[in-house]
Amino acid sequence: MLRLVTSSPRPSRVRWLVVLVPAVIVAGLEQFSDTYLDPSLPIPLDNVLVSGAVLAIGCLIAFFVFRRIDNLTGTLRARNAELEARDASARALNRVSMAIAAESGLDHVLGAVVTYARVLLQADVAVLLLEGSDGRLGVRAADGLPDLEAARSLYVDADPDAPDADAMLAFVNPHEAVARLSAPLQRGGSTIGVLAVGFAHVRGFDVDEVETLASLSSQAVIAIEHDRLEARLRELAVVDERERIARELHDGIAQVLGYVNTKTQAVDGYLEAGRVDEARVQLAELGSAARAVYVDVRESIIGLRGPIEAGQGLGTALAAHARRVAEASKFGLALEIDPATETLRLDADAEANLYRIVQEALTNVRKHAGARRVRLTARIDGDVLQVTVADDGRGLPAGAASSDKPGYGLRAMRERAARIGARFQVMGQVGGGTLVRVELPLAGHEPEAPAPATPSPSPATPAGVA
Repeated sequence: MLRLVTSSPRPSRVRWLVVLVPAVIVAGLEQFSDTYLDPSLPIPLDNVLVSGAVLAIGCLIAFFVFRRIDNLTGTLRARNAELEARDASARALNRVSMAIAAESGLDHVLGAVVTYARVLLQADVAVLLLEGSDGRLGVRAADGLPDLEAARSLYVDADPDAPDADAMLAFVNPHEAVARLSAPLQRGGSTIGVLAVGFAHVRGFDVDEVETLASLSSQAVIAIEHDRLEARLRELAVVDERERIARELHDGIAQVLGYVNTKTQAVDGYLEAGRVDEARVQLAELGSAARAVYVDVRESIIGLRGPIEAGQGLGTALAAHARRVAEASKFGLALEIDPATETLRLDADAEANLYRIVQEALTNVRKHAGARRVRLTARIDGDVLQVTVADDGRGLPAGAASSDKPGYGLRAMRERAARIGARFQVMGQVGGGTLVRVELPLAGHEPEAPAPATPSPSPATPAGVA
């Protein structure tokens, strides 16, 4: 049940009393003067006595009123200072969050964390300690240490029985950490380090200061976890690329080399038997196999480097790759590259995945379709980029989709499209052949701009952190 809560009318009554009480007192003094003082005292003396009484009462009332005003002013100033401190803390956390979102280096983010911790809490020193693989604590970032490199060379065993703040004493001058405040760095329920600040004088800590340091420690943990996941993704990308190369070597070069070995033995047998015509046929097949494996190796080499060279646009890079494949495979190529896509640049992930999808589609055409003509189309329709690869070779029945068709290449294309939020379709065409279509919304795939450097705040003005 909701209940409407209204403020008490008492403050309004107090305000009116401040006005009414002096008026009543003055009226009472005037009545007292007219009744008792005027008959018994000369005229100037009774007026002086009444005026003095009014002045004394006015000063007494003013004393209490002004003291109340001073108390309210002090309270407002304290609250304003508290709001400024909270605003500075929020700005600092926003800066750290922006640094994380901009994928700044981990050392840069952690350096900003300790700098803001020292500035916002007006500490003499701030350190961020992380556990290594051996479980020992070491300095990862610090602000206020005279010799940071010497501190980074030290490692100490974590003492589970000692307060977290005491861990900083092994790395800082104890005179600069007479009073200490710390916040643990926790990930997945386990402590991986500590963020601590030290003060050269004895002091206490309020709730806002504790919350500020805890919030900064949380930002540090997010940055550390972000860096760890990025490193893991890079490792997985390397593993995935190695598996791709291994599959290509097995499915391409290894099989062709086995085929070449079989054919050379056949040629040798035909030559010994004097069957030169049959040997020539085998040699022609060997040449065809050698050309095929040459294209495979060339595509693998191209795949190992960046898909789009400096100065190229996405459409230009796709057209250049299609020409190379068409030249090696001897099929006709029709290009319909919209001028807007020739110089189009997207974020690195979107460009790489779109390029690989087209590369895989053309590889399938070359190896399996037996096509005579291929059409590559790239155009922008509204805010959607559409890229299609269509061939007239062997493929799916007209209009049939390939969602259930097995094959690593097709599955890889579908996964790449899903990774960048694109729509992917493969279907048969009327008259034969296969159509591969990718539709990518451009929103959210703008080219990545260099992240601006995060300025270091001035230790002398913590409220000015911006």
